[in-house]
Amino acid sequence: MARYNLGGKVALVTGAARGIGEATARCLARDGARVVCLDLPGEDGRVAALAQAIAGEVLAVDLGDDSAPAVVADYLRARHGGVDVVVHNAGVTRDRTLARMPRELWRAVIDINLSAMARLDAALDGAGLLRQSARVVALSSVTGIAGNLGQTNYAASKAGVIGYVRQRAPLLAARGITVNAVAPGFIETRLTAAMPVLLREAGRRLSALGQGGLPSDVAEVIAFLAAPGAAGITGAALRVCGGALVGA
Repeated sequence: MARYNLGGKVALVTGAARGIGEATARCLARDGARVVCLDLPGEDGRVAALAQAIAGEVLAVDLGDDSAPAVVADYLRARHGGVDVVVHNAGVTRDRTLARMPRELWRAVIDINLSAMARLDAALDGAGLLRQSARVVALSSVTGIAGNLGQTNYAASKAGVIGYVRQRAPLLAARGITVNAVAPGFIETRLTAAMPVLLREAGRRLSALGQGGLPSDVAEVIAFLAAPGAAGITGAALRVCGGALVGA
């Protein structure tokens, strides 16, 4: 059952194959949006299954490629003439302590988590594809607010996302377009499942709720920010962390 009215809207979700991206695509489709599910070419099997399940579309693109912004913009122009909702979810981690961080790992995380988002937005802006009253939501993290040992590159990229949406929001406000960030805390995904048991349990206990969140918890907040009724929120970073002590 739809919670928010997104009927007739076109939504782009990057990093849609798994986790928060997949849950977000499902939520937006539930609410009536036509969802373009973007992920790496190597994930096209999972994305195709998702797109079939939600009556969406597959767009296999590596956002790290220089050609990616133009490819995405051309696709949205040709198929839909524009886009109403953009969810910047694609991201990577390459964890090392700063003293042991090779330059290429620093650059890879900053490029995918922050720079690729800015490049894609620039392409959409340049082609005039963001429709009136569009919604843009970018994934940050509580790590971008408080930092985390061994994740300096990731924390820097996610802090940059928060600064980016604050800077971008007033530039688009005259057209009724909102730009917000969502900052998840400890979310139960395949990545956290691979963590050592003690670290995983510590992440859960840092929450006031004493448990990790689910991808659907984050997706529901994104779906709200994508809805027409969220017009009064822009330039914000909403924490979805169960009241985590980190960065409180």
